[in-house]
Amino acid sequence: MFQRARLTAALSLLVAGGLVLASCSTGGGESAEPQDGGTLVYASGDAEPTCLDPHVGGNYPQALVSTQYLEPLVGRDTSGQIQPWLAAEWSVSDDGLMWEFVLQPDLTFTDGTAFDAEAVKANIEHLKDPETASSTGYLAVEKVAEVEAVDDEVVRFHLSEPDSALLESLSQQWTAMQSPAGMARGQEENCLAPIGTGPFIVEGWVVQDHISFVRNEDYRTPAPHAEHDGSAYLEAIEWRFIPDAATRQAALTSGEVHVIDNPQPDAIVAAEASDDLGHIDAPRPGSVNRLELNAGHAPFDDPRVREAFIRAADPEPGIDTLYLGTVTRSSSPLASTEITAVSEPDLFVTDVAAAHDLLDDAGWVERDDDGVRTKDGQRLTVRFPVSTNQSVAAEQSLFEQIQANAAAVGFEVVLDPTDLSTWYGTLAADEYEVVSAPYTKVGPDVLRILYHSDGIVPAPSGYFANHAQIADAELDAILDEAAATIDEQQRAELYAQAQRIVLESFVILPLYDQQNHFLTRDVTGVSVLGTVATPSFIDARLAG
Repeated sequence: MFQRARLTAALSLLVAGGLVLASCSTGGGESAEPQDGGTLVYASGDAEPTCLDPHVGGNYPQALVSTQYLEPLVGRDTSGQIQPWLAAEWSVSDDGLMWEFVLQPDLTFTDGTAFDAEAVKANIEHLKDPETASSTGYLAVEKVAEVEAVDDEVVRFHLSEPDSALLESLSQQWTAMQSPAGMARGQEENCLAPIGTGPFIVEGWVVQDHISFVRNEDYRTPAPHAEHDGSAYLEAIEWRFIPDAATRQAALTSGEVHVIDNPQPDAIVAAEASDDLGHIDAPRPGSVNRLELNAGHAPFDDPRVREAFIRAADPEPGIDTLYLGTVTRSSSPLASTEITAVSEPDLFVTDVAAAHDLLDDAGWVERDDDGVRTKDGQRLTVRFPVSTNQSVAAEQSLFEQIQANAAAVGFEVVLDPTDLSTWYGTLAADEYEVVSAPYTKVGPDVLRILYHSDGIVPAPSGYFANHAQIADAELDAILDEAAATIDEQQRAELYAQAQRIVLESFVILPLYDQQNHFLTRDVTGVSVLGTVATPSFIDARLAG
C-alpha cells in the first residue's frame, strides 16, 4: 500500500507564488520600464566554485550558480510544503522503504538527452559513486540503496531504511538533475559546463573572472516559482566574481552590475532607504550561523570549559553594533525559517563570574605572564580558523570581539583568517577548537548531518559535517528515530528533543540566521527559491 502525496498542476499554480521568498522591484522612476532581452550582470562575493557540478563536493557557491542551469525533482514553498518540479507526483510505501516518482513528461536536457527515469537513476548513482567525491549530495541520498526505472516516466527509490527527509533532500541544488550524457564526458569536462533542464545554459567560464550563461530557448519545465510559461525574458547572464564587498557595492551603485550578494550591513541599510536599489532578505534554511566547539579533544572535551567559553563570549553587543539591525540574535541550532526550531535563550546569557568559576573548577587555575590560564603546563589555547570567503567583514569583526571577551577570563583565542581551500584542509586535519561552519540543508534533518556521531566520519569528498564532534548515544538514537518517522508531529517532537540535547551540551554558540542578502538595481522579477534561498532569474527583466 502507498500513502499518496500527489499534487495536481492546478494546485501547483495556486501555490506557486508562495515558493518565492522575496522579489524585487527596480527603482529609478517611471522611465525605468522593464524590457525583454539583454544581459543581466551578477556580482558574487561567495568563493568561486572549483567545479560547476554541485554533485562534486557540494558547497553554497555551487548552489548559487547551478540554480541557473540545473533543476531538482521537487521544490518547497515558504511554509515548508514540498511542491512538484521535475517530478509531477510521488508516493511512499507504508514501511517508508520505497518511494515512487512520476516524472513530468516529454522533458529534455539542453543537449537533447531525454529527462526520464533512467536519467534520474544515473544522477543518484553519480551522487553515490565515491569517484564523484560528493559531500552534501552524497549525504542527502545516502539511504537510497537502489533506483529502479519502472518505465520512462516512473522511477522507484528503494531505501535501506526509512528517510523522512528524502523529499527535502531532493529539493536541493546538490541533488539537482543533469544530463547523463554530460556526466559521461568525465568529471573534468562536466565540471566546466554541466548540462541541465534549467532556464539558462553554461556558455563559458573564464576562471577567476566570470561565467557566461545564455538563455535556454526551449525551456518548458513547470518550475513552481515561475510566473510565466516558457523561456526567460533575459537573453544572458554574466556571473562575475568580485571578492571585495566595497567593489561589488560600487559596481552596483554605478549601474555596472544589476545584482550583488553578500553586501555589508551598512549597504543593506542604505539600500532600504534608496529609491534606486532593491533588497532581498532570504535567510538560508537548515542551521544558523554558529560557533562550534570541538568536543573531540582538549580543552573542549570538558563541558565545563565549553560552557565557560560560551558564558564569556558575549556576542550580542557586537551583533547589535556591527550588523546595524539587519540580523536577529539566535538561540537555536535551526534557522528561523525552519518551523521546528527550538530556542533556549537562557542557556546563552553572558555570565563572566560563572565563566571564571567553571574554569577554576575544571583545573585551569594558574595564569602565565600573558594572562592566559594554564593547566599542567598547557595554555588554554583555542585555534579558530576563519573562512574569509564565508564570513563577511562584519562577522570577522564579531569574532575579534568574541576573542577579546574570552581573553578576559583566560582563553587565548587564535584567529586564523584563511581562504576556503585552506580552511577545509584545517578542519580535515582536526586542527581547530572553534569554527564557524555554515551548513545549508533544507529541513530539520540538518541536525542529523551536523550532530549525529556518524557525521564525524568524512564523506567521500573528505569533508565531515559534525565539527562539534559530539558523540552522544541518546542524541544519535533520537536523530535516527526522527529520520525514520513520517508523521510530522512526532518528527517535530523528536527534533525538539535533539535540539535541547545539543544546546544543553554547550557544543555550539548560536549567533544568527545564515545571512543571504541580495541588492538589486534596474531589474525586476528576481525571485529566491524556497529551498536553498538561491536567486532565480526566470522572471527577471532589465529596466529600459
